[in-house]
Amino acid sequence: MTPPHAQPAVEISGLQFAYGAVPVLSDVTLTIADGEFLGIVGPNAGGKSTLLKLILGLLRPRAGRIRVFGESPRRARRQIGYVPQHPGFQRDFPIGVEDVVLMGRFGLGWRLGTWSRADRRAAAAALDEVEALDLAPRQIGTLSGGQLQRVLLARALVAEPKLLILDEPTANIDQRLEGEIFELLAHLNRRLTILVVSHDIAFISGYVTRVACLNRTLVCHTTERIDGQMIQDLYGERVRHISHGHGEPHADADGHTEPARVSDHG
Repeated sequence: MTPPHAQPAVEISGLQFAYGAVPVLSDVTLTIADGEFLGIVGPNAGGKSTLLKLILGLLRPRAGRIRVFGESPRRARRQIGYVPQHPGFQRDFPIGVEDVVLMGRFGLGWRLGTWSRADRRAAAAALDEVEALDLAPRQIGTLSGGQLQRVLLARALVAEPKLLILDEPTANIDQRLEGEIFELLAHLNRRLTILVVSHDIAFISGYVTRVACLNRTLVCHTTERIDGQMIQDLYGERVRHISHGHGEPHADADGHTEPARVSDHG
């Protein structure tokens, strides 16, 4: 656990943001302790990705304050590892796995056209930590969805961040691989603060410390307080509960408006 007086990883107070005249975030206040594993959930267009971009320093708030390890987001960028929902390059682009991971070293003294031995050692260590070292000689286009997600995670880790931010890291992989990725994140949480956006509320509640529910405004809950009424209040609609055959139903909150029911993906 984090010492009681340790500096928070992230401090957000009175945050306001809008795209033009369209408000997206309103009076968001949040403190993420150093060493915490926090999940962010909420409906589409509720502001989740926008909040991540503000923490990363890619956007500037209209009002309010953000500090990452006591600094502005832009000054703290080197302390943040980021795994986007989409890789940011075409899957058929002719680039190797090792080179994708090495991209995470940009800004750490890299000189155009060269990678140092230290860079390559760091890339190998990052791939090894996510159990993907055997993928290093492969082309990125030959990877499965789960393999690609591990490589993108290695790219985020190679710069040795203190805070790891992931936007829907398991959106395009099956349930078995989802469990493997979150077990890996739980292991990384032993040394990193982790912030993850997900739609699968019940699933992530088995891993995260708290759940931050975001729909323009933000409310945090401990995981034992996650229930059907809270989910319905957050999404503003009745939500289906889906059993995947492992005994733990979860809420399907991707915009479905039909009455709650149980279906088995078995």
